[in-house]
Amino acid sequence: MTAESETWSGPADQQGGRKGWQSWRNPAALLRAADVLVILIAASLPWSTTAPSIFVGLWLLAVTPTIAWRDYARELTRPAFALPFALLLLALLGTLWSEGAWADRLHAIKPVAKLVLIPPLLYHFSRSERGLHVCIAFLASCALLAAFSWIVLLNPGWKITATASSGVPVKNYIDQSQEFTLCAFALALPVLTFWRGGRAVAATLCLALILLFVTNMVFVASARTALLCIAVLLALFAWKHLSHRAALVLLAGAVAASALAWTTSPYLRQRITDVAIEYRHGHEDISRASTAQRLTYWRKALHAFAEAPLIGHGTGSIKRQFERAATSESSLTAEIVSNPHNQTLNVAMQWGLLGVVLLYAMWIAHLCLFLGEGLAAWIGLAAVVQNIASSLLNSHLFDFHEGWMYVLGVGVAGGMVLKAKASSPA
Repeated sequence: MTAESETWSGPADQQGGRKGWQSWRNPAALLRAADVLVILIAASLPWSTTAPSIFVGLWLLAVTPTIAWRDYARELTRPAFALPFALLLLALLGTLWSEGAWADRLHAIKPVAKLVLIPPLLYHFSRSERGLHVCIAFLASCALLAAFSWIVLLNPGWKITATASSGVPVKNYIDQSQEFTLCAFALALPVLTFWRGGRAVAATLCLALILLFVTNMVFVASARTALLCIAVLLALFAWKHLSHRAALVLLAGAVAASALAWTTSPYLRQRITDVAIEYRHGHEDISRASTAQRLTYWRKALHAFAEAPLIGHGTGSIKRQFERAATSESSLTAEIVSNPHNQTLNVAMQWGLLGVVLLYAMWIAHLCLFLGEGLAAWIGLAAVVQNIASSLLNSHLFDFHEGWMYVLGVGVAGGMVLKAKASSPA
């Protein structure tokens, strides 16, 4: 009996191993694995920085064998595909004339490098049927984070990581606010669609999720940059999806909701009124200098840009420029940073007008990708507009969290839009 079992177990195991290996060589299996990995990236992004990075590496391993390189090369002639590579190429070339240390030059390439994931994501999700699953995974993860945020507000000992503000389980309040803003406005179109279609229960459920995100930003933790994005996205939604009369109703409702939030949330009032305090006293107390810091950074960045307006000071040169501009007048003017907290100035300091032109060309190309109708087009449009608006006060395209939100939003939603266009009649 033992000998017989030994005789048959070896070939069976080998046959099972061959089948397992063949399944991984199967393009359909690789496509499914690639879909699952992007879903995991989206689900883990609100909670971690390490996990999404690991899943991105695995995704590249899974998706690369499935690419038809001739088709992919043709897609790279489109601006939405090509411009992220152009920005990375400029960053690589910028190391040649940079005034920064080599460690700073190489470190400055990483924030740009993630943009080149947009073209393969666009290509992959123009073939995949699971683009919406990625969006749902991100939404569900953010909803869980919003609920947990209330728990952490009431019981700070439940924080997963030590953060600077209460009600923030992981990372920081800026990342959390950007997530909740995108989710709230991504749900706005389903609410409208369900309501118009007479599906009151579905509309109510979506509206409840929107309220979960909005009330968290009003009463728990919010970034003032997110408040700017809310105003911009609200106007965009009204312009894109509502009639003039409905837009006026939405405006009136937004004003009434803002007044209610102002009167009922001491936290929100403090966040807004602190702007004037930070501007007046920033030079004396750098711990409360957020507004004054930005104005100082922008003034120094503009001066550095004026010194090298065409091709900038090179990749990773921002810290060096702030070292040159540092004075001993106050702790604020002596501060040395590697981020001017404005995406345009971040690019202009390093690569001049050439970089700024490429940056805005990429934003415009991605905006044009989402000018059509449908949920995917709205999600992608909201992701791009949010990034442009938030980049007025931060370098969010190059920040890890907001940058990956942009990459996933454009790549996944853009692929869904391209797939819909390819399958629709001419």
